[in-house]
Amino acid sequence: MTMRSATGTLYLVPVTLGGADAGMLLPPATLEVVRRLRHFVVENPKSARRFLRSAGYPRPLRDAQMKTLDAHTPAHELPALLEALRSGHDCGLMSEAGCPAVADPGAVLVRLAHEAGIRIAPLVGPSAILLALMGSGMNGQRFAFHGYLPVDRDERARRLRELEEDASRSGASHAFIETPYRNSVLLQAVLESCRPDTALCIAADLTLPTESVTTRSIAEWKKQPPALDRRPAVFVISRG
Repeated sequence: MTMRSATGTLYLVPVTLGGADAGMLLPPATLEVVRRLRHFVVENPKSARRFLRSAGYPRPLRDAQMKTLDAHTPAHELPALLEALRSGHDCGLMSEAGCPAVADPGAVLVRLAHEAGIRIAPLVGPSAILLALMGSGMNGQRFAFHGYLPVDRDERARRLRELEEDASRSGASHAFIETPYRNSVLLQAVLESCRPDTALCIAADLTLPTESVTTRSIAEWKKQPPALDRRPAVFVISRG
């Protein structure tokens, strides 16, 4: 007889990027795990339920036990999110960022699970960061992801020049993002702060019908900047 594990497994569940159909983007093995889980830690319960419906969740959604972990979750509430796992139940971690724990508050829960000796199982699914890097034509052997750049205009410009200088020195590619409704502001900052011959890849609406992945020099982008308002996008710059 197989004995039940003392603790459950924390599955890191990638969700679709935007409104894409989970059945079209996620491999069968990932969908199989998602469909059998009953416990979840999610960044947004509403979008998590929408994803489960898209993934063909076989039970009533009210039966899915969901706890919320977002940027506002107090540190003292984090241990309680491991209760189901400590009781031997498998649990899925889902975020609004595509792959959980990358540019996502779920990373802190993964760290706590490691400290508690809980098994971690990342599942296969779309990563906007890797898709953008793959499509950019830039250095995929040496790269860094920087998340959100400073909001302050001067600090953001300074940070962009630092990344550009590192790209010149090391040959690395540097990726970063912004909240979709502020993409136009970030793009303008990149065009104003970076050198004309710096390469910029803009990967927008990844995996969606409106997907576009284009790499041009800053000088070329200035001639015809794209419309990015409210479109999820990843920006990558390089000097190599």
